Amino acid sequence: MSHSKPSIIIVPGSFSLPEFYDTVVDGVASKGYEVKAIRLRSTEKLQPPATMYDDAAAIAREVATLVDQGKEVILVAHSYGGVPSSESIKGLAKTEGSGKIGGVVKLAYLTALVPQLGAASADVLADIPAENLVELQVDEEGYMFFADNAAAAALCYSDLPAAEGKAWMERYPQHSAVSFTNPLSYAGYKDVPVSYLLCADDKVIPAQVQKKQIEIIEKETGREVDVTVIPTGHIPIASAPEKVADWIAGLATQYEKAE
Repeated sequence: MSHSKPSIIIVPGSFSLPEFYDTVVDGVASKGYEVKAIRLRSTEKLQPPATMYDDAAAIAREVATLVDQGKEVILVAHSYGGVPSSESIKGLAKTEGSGKIGGVVKLAYLTALVPQLGAASADVLADIPAENLVELQVDEEGYMFFADNAAAAALCYSDLPAAEGKAWMERYPQHSAVSFTNPLSYAGYKDVPVSYLLCADDKVIPAQVQKKQIEIIEKETGREVDVTVIPTGHIPIASAPEKVADWIAGLATQYEKAE
């Protein structure tokens, strides 16, 4: 028996607004799926600045709204978004024998940070080679900003012309510094099947670091991660949105057809 058509929630990366994902959202929606990108609390100018746990709670609220309607959900997480997404699905996963009509049925990581329990985003970033580190500074209110937009664009948007990359950077909000230090307290990737879109030319989270995230998941779960590789940089929603949309829609279709 096939499954119902899943709904999709996209969790942005750090410094990213939901509208950055509009082209991807439109591409997935055009294939008949309910899909929405949400805003991270850590990108809002709050005092005190939002934590990773605040982001996770915001994601959980969005997911719970769909689950309460009996809907099955695929949670797609980009970059930093992988951490609060993993944290967020406690009690919301649709697992075998749970008796739930709705629930999260898959975590889909897009060149994402996936720490072990007790580790934070900053711990994963510590594995990144010095030449790939984006230099960040923190203002007096506790919000991170880029020390050099042009240098950051060269890493983040390495597969776009420099002018386009800089134009994207100018749209960025600031991001809560504390959110990068909050350790994962719930490994949601243990609850549901996992897919990972590995961006082979990523200069921010290099391929070898992405592969380490995948190895962590496989070791912790004892299950194989479904991996797709594309030849893009860290932000394929800008350089190859159609590839990202096709990947997401493909996961949804695959779930629908599964016995």
